[in-house]
Amino acid sequence: MSSGRDRPSPLTELAPPCMAGCPAHTDVRGYVHAIATGDFEEAYRLAREPNPLPYVCGKVCAHPCETECRRNDVDEPIAICALKRFATERHDLRKGHAPGLAVAEPREERIAVLGSGPGGLTAAHDLARMGYKVTVYEALPKLGGMLQTGIPLYRLPRDTVELEVAPLRELGIEFVTDHRIVDVDELLQDGFKAVFLAIGSHVGRKLRLPNVELPDVWLNIEFLRRVALGEPIDLSGRHVLVLGGGNVAFDVARTAVRLGAAEVTMSCLESTEQMPAHPWEIEEACAEGIKIYDGRTFRECVLDEGKVAGMRCINVEFRGFLADGSIDMDEFPETEHILVADLIIFAIGQGPDLSFLPKDGSIAATKRRTIQVDPWTLETTKAGVFAGGDAVTGIGFIIDAIAAGHRAARSIDAHIRGVDVASVHPPEPEKLGALKAQTIEQIRRLPREAMPQLDAQVRRVSFAEVDLGYTETQAIRAAQRCLTCGAGAVVNMDKCIACLTCVRICPYDVPLLERGTATVPVEQCQACGLCATECPAKAIEMTLHDDDEMLGEIRNAVRRARVDGEPTIVGFACRYCAYNGQESNVVKAKLPRNVRAIDVLCAGKVDSLYLLKAFELGADGVFVAGCLEDECHNLKGSTHAGQRVRYIQGLLDAVGVGSERLLMLNLSSADCANLPQHLLGLLDKVRELGPSPVRRA
Repeated sequence: MSSGRDRPSPLTELAPPCMAGCPAHTDVRGYVHAIATGDFEEAYRLAREPNPLPYVCGKVCAHPCETECRRNDVDEPIAICALKRFATERHDLRKGHAPGLAVAEPREERIAVLGSGPGGLTAAHDLARMGYKVTVYEALPKLGGMLQTGIPLYRLPRDTVELEVAPLRELGIEFVTDHRIVDVDELLQDGFKAVFLAIGSHVGRKLRLPNVELPDVWLNIEFLRRVALGEPIDLSGRHVLVLGGGNVAFDVARTAVRLGAAEVTMSCLESTEQMPAHPWEIEEACAEGIKIYDGRTFRECVLDEGKVAGMRCINVEFRGFLADGSIDMDEFPETEHILVADLIIFAIGQGPDLSFLPKDGSIAATKRRTIQVDPWTLETTKAGVFAGGDAVTGIGFIIDAIAAGHRAARSIDAHIRGVDVASVHPPEPEKLGALKAQTIEQIRRLPREAMPQLDAQVRRVSFAEVDLGYTETQAIRAAQRCLTCGAGAVVNMDKCIACLTCVRICPYDVPLLERGTATVPVEQCQACGLCATECPAKAIEMTLHDDDEMLGEIRNAVRRARVDGEPTIVGFACRYCAYNGQESNVVKAKLPRNVRAIDVLCAGKVDSLYLLKAFELGADGVFVAGCLEDECHNLKGSTHAGQRVRYIQGLLDAVGVGSERLLMLNLSSADCANLPQHLLGLLDKVRELGPSPVRRA
């Protein structure tokens, strides 16, 4: 709902750390807040706007935003990735995959994109929306690049990939599969005005060790590709050893489990704490019975009668890699041993296939065997040819490739229009600073919502999706842990009377008095709203909370609650606590038509104005269902809401309306479970009292 006026802006242009940390600079705070307030379509719109692959990212994004989340300093980060998934699952696709995004008038220029992974799809999407004719060439028989052939089904169902590709077809993008380009110059000669190389890293690597060229020594990428393309692979009874400690290595190991391997073990240079794999990958692999032998280096593939029998290893203390790429470690020769296996799969890294590059060196490669580009524009050393993603950076994350696709599209558009390519890219956002220790101490610790998962024993024998997604209640609770960084209170200096109410009431000790007026340091404000509701001069507004919108909701609630011959009851319910783990709509369905609840993020945000306005608009009874005392994420929110209610009750008695018409529920868990019964009790009381004198007036 929009009030039709501009929101107050925080006194900074700094980005919240989650947004700054996202390579695509998604408005994370915005869509998390939208979920917290129940506006799921707005959440999807904000998540989709900078990202043409929101369904994919909701399931398999590496979510660097969570690493940047300032809630890490308090307890655990917001479950941002899981919330994006929730937004996509609640989106009504009948409204379109990209509601509100425009498409420019068609242009004549043709652009070729090599590779249909996340970088290629993103560039194709952006360029098609700019009006260009785009052709995407994919060497494999299916679209999606590593999304299709590198990520196992249990993490990313293939219908999710198709869900993202289908709207790109609707944009008029031409897709050519099973077609490997061998000559970039030929594309330019055929009339393409620009080429984007988004070929990914599809070539696995082995260590140069004795006996590793035998048939039972495989490569990570080839193995995952064979499985993804439907080749029957039976590992029943096999003892599989996966070498490597990254995310791909765990994909390989967990896939081997699902293919029936009798035993799957892993080994790597790093200690468990040093492994580059995400911690949850390690945890889930262990739950599936995979054994990890960390801190090893490998000497040779051991044979028994000419067949693979294991890997000879030595324990090491690994410290990392030196500047020249060599390994910094100490070996312990006396620890030599053999890890038994009859199938070994290398998962120690991968790189791009650069065999298609012109032999004249016009498109240069780096010493690391990646494509050389200008990192700001993604221009290669050949005019009109651009490159990005894993083929440039080495193995990276999906969201990094998406960001590269956006950058490439802007550069290509500028190149074709004859504009300085370096000038079209916005500067990287500067993020908010850290929370102060005194602020952190005051923030209530709230547990992160765990992602529901398929049972480990079930998933060992199935490629069914492991993560099951949040329910609505879980998503709302997960979203309401957000600290809304940088979107808190804003003081109107012209209205401030320097009464210090905000300084006294803030549970986080954030407001300051400077030069005779109050200020709220935007980096520290927790957006609880208490200062705005208590300010006698109404000099404080909230960036993400609008009085006009709330008054409109009250008006609509009163109108909908009018039933002939019955009292009109409206009120405010904390979304975080009031519904006892049930979806709010389920609880509301148990209420009579003449009892309406307006959801709020916290009872502390219920202004005295809202309570009086409800009576003025015709309510016969009003209630506030406050937060659980031990769970109110704004600490004193429920306490101050109770004080506000008691103050208004005094006014109601003074003017003859009656304090009994206003009910404050300081909820316990038992009260939450019986919220409808409490409200039916209020309804009975108001029936006894009769219509409100304000309504009669």
